[in-house]
Amino acid sequence: MSETNTPAPEAAEAHRYTAAMAADIEARWQDVWDAQGTYEAPNPTGDLAGDPAVVARPKKFIMDMFPYPSGAGLHVGHPLGYIATDVYARHQRMTGHNVLHTLGFDAFGLPAEQYAVQTGTHPRVSTEANIENMKLQLRRLGLGHDKRRSFATIDPDYYKWTQWIFLQIYNSWYDEDAKRARPIAELVAAFEDGSREVPGGRAWAGLSAAERADVLNGFRLAYASDAPVNWCPGLGTVLANEEVTADGRSERGNFPVFKSKLSQWNMRITAYADRLLDDLDALDWPEAIKLQQRNWIGRSEGARVDFALGDEAITVFTTRPDTLFGATYMVLAPEHPLVEKFIPAAWPEGTHAVWTGGHATPAEAVTAYRKQAASKSDVERQAEAKDKTGVFTGEYAVNPVSGDKVPVFIADYVLMGYGTGAIMAVPAHDSRDFEFARAFELPMRCVVQPSDGRGTDPAEWDDAFASYDAKLVNSTGEGISLDGLGVAEAKAAITEWLAERGIGEGTVNFRLRDWLFSRQRYWGEPFPIVYDEDGVAHSLPESMLPLELPEVEDYSPRTFEPDDADSQPETPLSRKADWVNVELDLGDGVKSYRRETNTMPNWAGSCWYELRYLDPNNSSALVDPEIEQYWMGPREGAPHGGVDLYVGGAEHAVLHLLYARFWSKVLFDLGHVSSVEPFHKLFNQGMIQAYAYTDERGVYVPAAEVEERDGAYFYEGKQVKREHGKMGKSLKNAVTPDEICEEYGADTLRLYEMAMGPLDVSRPWDTRAVVGQYRLLQRLWRNIVDEETGAVTVVDGEPGEDTLRALHKAIDGAGADLAGLRFNTAIAKITELNNALTKAGRPLERSVAERLVLLVAPLAPHIAEELWHRLGHSDSVVHQDFPVADPAYVVDESVTCVVQVKGKVKARLEVPPTITDAELEQLAVTDAGVVAALGGAEIRKVIVRAPKLVNIVI
Repeated sequence: MSETNTPAPEAAEAHRYTAAMAADIEARWQDVWDAQGTYEAPNPTGDLAGDPAVVARPKKFIMDMFPYPSGAGLHVGHPLGYIATDVYARHQRMTGHNVLHTLGFDAFGLPAEQYAVQTGTHPRVSTEANIENMKLQLRRLGLGHDKRRSFATIDPDYYKWTQWIFLQIYNSWYDEDAKRARPIAELVAAFEDGSREVPGGRAWAGLSAAERADVLNGFRLAYASDAPVNWCPGLGTVLANEEVTADGRSERGNFPVFKSKLSQWNMRITAYADRLLDDLDALDWPEAIKLQQRNWIGRSEGARVDFALGDEAITVFTTRPDTLFGATYMVLAPEHPLVEKFIPAAWPEGTHAVWTGGHATPAEAVTAYRKQAASKSDVERQAEAKDKTGVFTGEYAVNPVSGDKVPVFIADYVLMGYGTGAIMAVPAHDSRDFEFARAFELPMRCVVQPSDGRGTDPAEWDDAFASYDAKLVNSTGEGISLDGLGVAEAKAAITEWLAERGIGEGTVNFRLRDWLFSRQRYWGEPFPIVYDEDGVAHSLPESMLPLELPEVEDYSPRTFEPDDADSQPETPLSRKADWVNVELDLGDGVKSYRRETNTMPNWAGSCWYELRYLDPNNSSALVDPEIEQYWMGPREGAPHGGVDLYVGGAEHAVLHLLYARFWSKVLFDLGHVSSVEPFHKLFNQGMIQAYAYTDERGVYVPAAEVEERDGAYFYEGKQVKREHGKMGKSLKNAVTPDEICEEYGADTLRLYEMAMGPLDVSRPWDTRAVVGQYRLLQRLWRNIVDEETGAVTVVDGEPGEDTLRALHKAIDGAGADLAGLRFNTAIAKITELNNALTKAGRPLERSVAERLVLLVAPLAPHIAEELWHRLGHSDSVVHQDFPVADPAYVVDESVTCVVQVKGKVKARLEVPPTITDAELEQLAVTDAGVVAALGGAEIRKVIVRAPKLVNIVI
């Protein structure tokens, strides 16, 4: 070749697929996609309505769980789910769907507020800066989001509707007869006309405004209450049960959490316990997540039983009412409200010394014990291995079946949060009660016949005897005998007996507690609630929404020493007097009011964000009904409606998912949406992990600066220890997507993250392995573009049969894998095809090249778009049809059939894949190798599994 025809090195480099070329291609096409609105999904109506032909296609609503915009930015673990949903969304567009895929930002919450306290930067300033940085990082990955629909929960136009939904819940009650929420105005009307009795028996007209408010507070789905809450002095706020870890510490910050009685807002999620449980069956969710929700809701059947105590009654819930004759004492949670009502001035005569805890009076004993219990978490209080502690209250209740007087204790192993906060203790048949009874020298009575030969005297036992498959004994009283009955029969008999006497009834109990909805923080949605001079709560009218979060000088709630259980919260908003105290006209003239100074939890904004994606600019309604019905309404296979695919971490199994389901059901009951459930299909992606390294002090060192030598690891010349962990800033092992994009390009990063393994499995990051996907893209480029000239090398003409078989098998397999979220195996099939085409060593036919590009397009959209246009197309690859496999080329020409005799392989036959059982059996039994193996023996049976197996039994 002459010198004049030889490209200069710089020119040759210009046509090779390098990181620099990838960066140019990616930035260029991202600009084009934005300018042309390539990813905009049309609505059937409204300001985002578009092409009717696109709206007429099958719809697909694909969502990622809300990201929180951290100041640290993204590491490569964060976009795993975002890339996966993007690949799936692109494939769905190419298979004829109108795809809604977008992303917003969950921007209220503790991290931004803590950063503001530390730096003096307003949380809105830092949060909005973080959002912009995250948008740039995500854009660089080529994610196909409809950007018209994006928002942040801190936008007043968004949280106006969060406040509006709160008011819908506040102004509703749950009708147990209708099994749905109804407007509180309907309940008031029933009280007014007498069709429903007012609790307490008084006439509605005779109640004061404050008394009416108290009555309605007992019905509202959002209500204020003085109740034991999880108080975290170290954070200066109360927490929901779901925000407290198993060892009784705050999920954020790992501070101790204590029980304290405070007035707080709650959501009556317990009213929906049955529906939250039952509707799980129709959802396409991982069984592990469903199980976690079922366990958290914790449905159990049993009976409510009243034990008389003077003029009062202690109500217990028990799943074993059949053992009522064995109840020899009672235990109340230390926080039980009845405790303060009946404590006598002195110990009753003959009180056992061990019952008093060494205190002179019952009041002293109870006060001291309550303080001790408040310093423990629920988990600590219920730990099986701990010694049982408690104290006698000085009072006795009456066992309703035996008439025996039973002492009433308080003990920390009983929680206010479960059942009624009181138990009947049956020490002979419950291990915790047995331990307590032994510790406090309390009597035991055997009422379930032991089946293990231990006898019926519990004094001789080492532990309680618990059985659901035994006969009742020692259980005869006035008007009833359970002796000789099985457990199920005894339960039914005693429950009926209790109901006839009005001292009990069969009932269902749930572990689920109402959702604590107040936070003593600044950076959250203000409650649209004000209080009048009598302390009565009033909701703001919709015309006053949004109630915007005011500017304050001090963002910090008052925090305390982490162990200061006696501290009380002080909110940042309470210090802004000119905002708290206002003059308003709520319909009856201008009056003075005081605003609520708590804010909503960060979960509020994420309880309904799927609806805002549908109709993001609607200022007059939560969502247009026609639009909501189109994207989320009930349909075949999804009877409760909801998002078609929701991808996110399994760590949200209870908190976010349970709360969002509750809000969705209330909105459905009130007629605002057609979907009963927010998310029909849920997929939990795994986690990208990374090696972390610690020095001799146990301090993490920068993973990027660690060297490996002879199987050992060194940092600055000193050996360090390697461990496997979550990728993150604290472990100094984070790798940013920006780094990988700089070195290889975004398409390579996308391919690597999808190729690492099954999407739902956690996998280790290895930067050195990224180059494998980079080389795949380079080979793809070389198969279509001449690296010396930049010319497209495809040719016209028909491909050979071998090429067609390889192509159509890849189309068939990769298409099914992409539809099934099996991206790693789809990439493997595409890689196999591309390698085969490379090895062929000849130019690709245009029909092959184009289908190869379309195969790659969902996974590596930038290079696919570039190649598609270089192949002469003017329209975007994003909206092309995904290739369809020809069945004739997918089926193998022949299949290897294994023939076994007496379980050992004696022949391998190449047979057509369509061969029948009879034809295959005839081939097998006449094969020379098989005949020799049979040696004239009689064939007893031939098992045929055409076309791959024949098993001959002799």
